[in-house]
Amino acid sequence: MAMFDFDELTARKGTNCVKWDVPMPDDVIPMWVADMDFRTAPAVIEAVKRRAAHGIYGYTRVPQQYYDAIVGWFARRHNWTIDPTKIIYTTGVVPALSAIIKGLTKPGDKVIIQNPAYNCFFSSIRNNDCQLSANELVCRNGRFEIDFGDLERRAADPDARLMIICNPHNPTGRLWSRDELKRIAQICRDHNVIAVSDEIHCELTYGRRYNSFAPIAAEVGIDSVVCVSPSKAFNIAGLQTANIVTTNSDMLARIDRAINDNEVCDINPFGVVALIAAYNEGEQWLEELCDYIWENYQITKRFFEERHPQYSFPELEATYLMWIDVTESGLDADTFAARLLDEGKVMLNSGTMYSQVEPSAESNRQYVRLNLACPRARLEEALSRIDKFLSSLKS
Repeated sequence: MAMFDFDELTARKGTNCVKWDVPMPDDVIPMWVADMDFRTAPAVIEAVKRRAAHGIYGYTRVPQQYYDAIVGWFARRHNWTIDPTKIIYTTGVVPALSAIIKGLTKPGDKVIIQNPAYNCFFSSIRNNDCQLSANELVCRNGRFEIDFGDLERRAADPDARLMIICNPHNPTGRLWSRDELKRIAQICRDHNVIAVSDEIHCELTYGRRYNSFAPIAAEVGIDSVVCVSPSKAFNIAGLQTANIVTTNSDMLARIDRAINDNEVCDINPFGVVALIAAYNEGEQWLEELCDYIWENYQITKRFFEERHPQYSFPELEATYLMWIDVTESGLDADTFAARLLDEGKVMLNSGTMYSQVEPSAESNRQYVRLNLACPRARLEEALSRIDKFLSSLKS
């Protein structure tokens, strides 16, 4: 029997949230930016309330309990043993990635990403004066896969210094297998490329657990850098808390220096207590959340299969983000998203923001990204609107 109510329609408009309070008509349903329309775990809410009741919110010291919560969570759920002395906290995974690139590369170095990619990867590379090297994912039988031959060629480039892995992958929803991650690690080892894994979506999986890149890299014989945060799983991105984990002391020191150079070395008191509560007391809530999102996906999947089967998407293995191929609409992704917003009153992301590289056969396909993390009544209303919009394109 479920303990938590994910059907609750919590009003967010007027709370200065990015998702609902960007300029748009009041009757639009936003299903774009990757945060959820669910209240976070009760344990997290209570921890933040207790801290708020103190009334003084000065500079925050991160206590040992913070590190213990991280170590305990990943050991318990994912069989990953983390050395607490090798954790650096910061305000978010994007600032973390920027600092990692700053600390471990020099201007002009190439950074490999797997395209399509989370849009902030592109800006973090540019902002650190590095060059982008895009290993294009290939869609085979409706499933995105890694082109390992191309990855090997890119890693062999003498200018290739670092690779960013998105594990699980945003926006395609792939949960990389252990074998895939091991092969990435071997390629990075063979060509002396530093592997950095963004694992912010790691708790949002369905039917099987994710494999952290760090233990696999260690097995292959290389050090790695992994970024984790409770922000996606517990819907607390606004509390600005993330962590960088590496086994290499030299890389740790260089990243730590870059964190301080970028002035993202402090986190707020609410983020500290929220992480501790989430990791120590939030597991049951998270399990029920994943069950609820999975059912939202099944509803959406049936909707497209029964009503609009010409629109395809890969099976969702992780995240709460559907990557939908809208090529058959006859519209480019930007036009599709703009018209759905204007005519259908549903806001989602155009796929162009996740593919900022030279055109290829795959990137010429037109995709949009749809956020499923909302109460079911809101999802069903959005699907009704999408149905009318898609039907209007046929007439």
